[in-house]
Amino acid sequence: MFVDGVRTPFGRAGEKGQYWNTRADDLIVKAMIGLLERNPNLPKDRVDDVAIAATTQQGDQGLTLGRTAAILAGLPLSVPGYAIDRMCAGGMTSVTTIAGAIAFGAYDIGIAGGVEHMGRHPMGFNADPNPRFLAEKLVSPDSLNMGNTAERLHDRFPSLTKERSDRFGMRSQQKVAAAYAAGKIQPDLIPVAIKSEAGWGLATQDEGMRPETTMEGLAALKTPFRPHGRVTAGNASPLTDGATVSIIASEQAARELNLPVKMRMVSFGFAGVEPEVMGIGPIPSTEKALRKAGLTIDDIGLFELNEAFAVQVLSFLDHFGIDDDDPRVNPWGGAIAIGHPLASSGVRLMIQLARQFEEHPEVRYGLTAMCVGLGQGGSVIWENPHFRGAGKGGK
Repeated sequence: MFVDGVRTPFGRAGEKGQYWNTRADDLIVKAMIGLLERNPNLPKDRVDDVAIAATTQQGDQGLTLGRTAAILAGLPLSVPGYAIDRMCAGGMTSVTTIAGAIAFGAYDIGIAGGVEHMGRHPMGFNADPNPRFLAEKLVSPDSLNMGNTAERLHDRFPSLTKERSDRFGMRSQQKVAAAYAAGKIQPDLIPVAIKSEAGWGLATQDEGMRPETTMEGLAALKTPFRPHGRVTAGNASPLTDGATVSIIASEQAARELNLPVKMRMVSFGFAGVEPEVMGIGPIPSTEKALRKAGLTIDDIGLFELNEAFAVQVLSFLDHFGIDDDDPRVNPWGGAIAIGHPLASSGVRLMIQLARQFEEHPEVRYGLTAMCVGLGQGGSVIWENPHFRGAGKGGK
């Protein structure tokens, strides 16, 4: 059971970003404290384990984050913790790993999340890929650069045009702005104290939003990954800092402690694809999750798809025969506007889906899915506890 989830506001990575002077571990600790404070029915000593993901595990983002964050967040020393790395799907894997332990009967309650400070710890920084990858042509050099893999998707599927990607990016910005204006996103944000040259302040909203985005402006942006390419800063997620965290519990434990249940996990799937086109990863992982659940894509009434790149989401939609503007898909926008702090994003998708379930009792099943670096995809199917009748995705 997905009991609850929160996140920090997401900030632009780099010296001009709001978290430049904030430690990575402080981001996840702040989120954890906020999550525990708004769930006072959960005795801290009932937490069986803490799984926190990060992609670049070094410095203030290293040292077995689950354990260090648990101590810093005030959990009893009897509560263990560990770190996870599945690149972009780190937080998602934290959730499925804790959920698997609960399903097995080893745990009753766990905390799962992710953090990424891409300003302090750029993706792949200090990594040393085995030379055999390239020497033995196990992968193309392109596969080690996510932007190049997105360009490869445009190459492979000519129907995935730059205009479609730009329009999807613009719509993401518009939908996030509308969701903020309607107060949809703010309830799950934990404000973070921040320090800059101007003094102390408070981060209360995502920093990467560009609601003024137009198609004309997007068309003029540079294509940094190849000359005359199609991937730009306007149709891709920005480099981002932020943290997310959730409480996962068994149905029995949730009932015993009178904890809210926002979603029930039905199934999940992870799958591998060619690293050169890693963006198609959510297609086979979703097919696997659907097969395990005994469902079809037509049973899914809400989709939260991580917008690492617009072209990646569009490849998923085309494969499953879903329209670019289908209202079931990312109704409050996504990572192009909100940001994609790698290991954090999987839980961000879950937080938004849980909120949308509350508003859509006619929907029974929802999907959170994302592509993963080096050619992987991750998908989780969730059931809406508020389901009250048949409808699209309500079988």
